[in-house]
Amino acid sequence: MKKQAKISNAVIKRLPRYRRYLNELRKKGVDKISSNEFSNLIGYTASQIRQDLNNFGGFGQQGYGYSVEGLYNEISAILGLDRQYKMVIVGAGNLGQAIANHTYYYKAGFVVCGIFEINPRLIGIKINDIEVMDYENIVQFVEENEIDIGIICTTKDAAQEVADKLCFAGVRGLWNFAPVDIETPSHVAIENVHISDSLHSLAYHMTRNREEN
Repeated sequence: MKKQAKISNAVIKRLPRYRRYLNELRKKGVDKISSNEFSNLIGYTASQIRQDLNNFGGFGQQGYGYSVEGLYNEISAILGLDRQYKMVIVGAGNLGQAIANHTYYYKAGFVVCGIFEINPRLIGIKINDIEVMDYENIVQFVEENEIDIGIICTTKDAAQEVADKLCFAGVRGLWNFAPVDIETPSHVAIENVHISDSLHSLAYHMTRNREEN
């Protein structure tokens, strides 16, 4: 993969979808696919697909198209999915439990190693065979287990303090589900997930469809 300039978030957000469709093609035994065929399958234009992939050097061959297996592996490497990540969840409420129980993450190489909570009624219970631990012990656990990612499922008032503690302990990335944008040092990647934003976008598209039809 060639060294590239900073890639836009729009391109990065399309890569997992490319990978997901390529994985389905792999399962069906498809060896190669052209950008036009991929366009018909995924819904982006062939030009958009080529442009996105050219940010990373391009992986197709003139007159052949793309190797499905090869492109899947290349995108996996670009996304950093050719290795395993260790994660902790902070907040053992409904959302934290749902994430801990979602086995897809384990299959994809994201392993939940610990769950932390301040509520004494939840400390000690097991979620997907992982015992919920006292939040007071999180720094030591993250340091000793070399945790890569912290998942924040707390209230918005607690989120920044939790993020600061996780960053201090040495995580390299935060997946934040608290309904507030949090700040991190430049060396810690952050993905703020606002579930309501997605629902509001859905409402917008439904409204537009109703107006146009």
